[in-house]
Amino acid sequence: MEIADQKVVSIDYTLKDDDGNIIDQSQAGQPMAYLHGSQNIIPGLENALTGKKAGDEVSVRVSPEEGYGERLEAMTQTVPIDLFEDRDSVREGMQFHAQTDAGVQVVTVTKVEGDQVTVDGNHPLAGMYLNFDVRIADVRDATPEELEHGHVHGPGGHDH
Repeated sequence: MEIADQKVVSIDYTLKDDDGNIIDQSQAGQPMAYLHGSQNIIPGLENALTGKKAGDEVSVRVSPEEGYGERLEAMTQTVPIDLFEDRDSVREGMQFHAQTDAGVQVVTVTKVEGDQVTVDGNHPLAGMYLNFDVRIADVRDATPEELEHGHVHGPGGHDH
């Protein structure tokens, strides 16, 4: 069965940056499952997998435009530490949800200096080329419930 919209695809993958550092990877024996065509994965990877079959292996370099977008400096700002409920716990690298004009967004603290905190609303992988090595473990039809919900249920997918 070929990978196409409304198919559940299970993949083993390794994601590396341009220096060859591993950013993420699936766990051995636990492929990640997603619903193809439902924007569950970045467009560049989804496009590269279309038409492939179980057992196929793919290496793809995804541009920022087809990944998490370009870094936008406007998404970085410095705010007073008083905006945080527990100011003593604010540390570089911590992430939290913030209400923005674009809705709820994950924001990362990039610097704490005195009573000022620099936060970044860019995705951590924004602006990066992403290098995937993928093995397609399985392709199957999605269940009516998965199609209705827009994501995979069960192993490698979403449980609820």
